[in-house]
Amino acid sequence: MLIRIYPENPNEREIQQVVDVLQKGGVIIYPTDTIYGIGCDITNQKAIERVARIRGVKTEKANFSFICHDLSHLSDFCSPLNNEVFKLMKRNLPGPFTFILQANNNVPKLLKTRRKTIGIRVPDNNIAREIVRQLGNPILSTSVHDDDEILEYTTDPELIHERYGELVDLVIDGGYGDNIPSAIIDCSSDEIEIIREGARELE
Repeated sequence: MLIRIYPENPNEREIQQVVDVLQKGGVIIYPTDTIYGIGCDITNQKAIERVARIRGVKTEKANFSFICHDLSHLSDFCSPLNNEVFKLMKRNLPGPFTFILQANNNVPKLLKTRRKTIGIRVPDNNIAREIVRQLGNPILSTSVHDDDEILEYTTDPELIHERYGELVDLVIDGGYGDNIPSAIIDCSSDEIEIIREGARELE
């Protein structure tokens, strides 16, 4: 199923339709402020395993991120942050950044991994954030990759639907996506390190 949602002012009924799919264990493809993402409810183990299969990775080795509505979910999944890291996140989010943080004990239970870190995203995209707000908890996320040797990421939602429509329950057309991924900022140790440059520089 392909549904059109306008990012400037997402229709609440359509957002609820997406949330219903997630609550039933469905997998969706949705827009962010960078690349389109494949996502599911982080509390549904079967859906997490399905996302891993679609991406061709093992759950325990996958680098999934959590898409959050704001920073209020941090204490649910992350060890306490120092002031410097919290201020850095507050200055730059919502925005095209993935912050790698120390995970607390909830994350391994959710993802069935031994992972000690977790990627946190608060995208500057109303559709993604409204889905999370109405769902009531973050969604698991991984980027939609392209098999094309030149294009690493597919940006056209109709082409994404053609390729992934049979594998997922719902694709959201939120307009053309970007083809530059989020910057990855590792804040899991004492030194803050930029692992990957992205669409915007840190403030």
